[in-house]
Amino acid sequence: MKVIGIVGMPASGKGEVSRIARDLGIPVVIMGDAIRERVKEAGLPATDANLGAIAGKLRADLGMDAIARITIPAIEAESAPVVMVDGIRGDYEVTTFRGHFPDFTLIGIVSSFETRYRRLASRGRSDDSLTAEELRVRDERELGWGLGRALSLADCRVTNEGTLEEFAAEIRALLCRLGGIE
Repeated sequence: MKVIGIVGMPASGKGEVSRIARDLGIPVVIMGDAIRERVKEAGLPATDANLGAIAGKLRADLGMDAIARITIPAIEAESAPVVMVDGIRGDYEVTTFRGHFPDFTLIGIVSSFETRYRRLASRGRSDDSLTAEELRVRDERELGWGLGRALSLADCRVTNEGTLEEFAAEIRALLCRLGGIE
């Protein structure tokens, strides 16, 4: 099984990459779903603070690659030859995926703070109602988990500063090449 991982700062375009992958028939496993499920089980609202707290607790209790290890069974449950995993937040997760899946490729998505903040203001997810300062805090939290180091480990990087159409065309071509899709 080929596994394609996605890493990027909040609102860099990871969700759009996942949407394109699904359109191409590639199943997508979202690491954040494991965290959202635990927030729900705890009876908490899915706010950025609660998601961050649960993710931090999982990493503190189970190790910095906890979310990757929790996600591996969901990836393996997919019967497709290519599966995407969205939401990598640290280099420990990259190491775990590379060790578990010999055919693992990491795509890094890069966008400026200003572009990402504009996107957050318009997309409307429950964990997106952030001020610029709150986004900086979220960035620092995720960088503390090793997100910057994970981005540096990317096999390929895509800059997402242009139009949605330009980004989608570049991602579609990259996924077709990586996934062996005609």
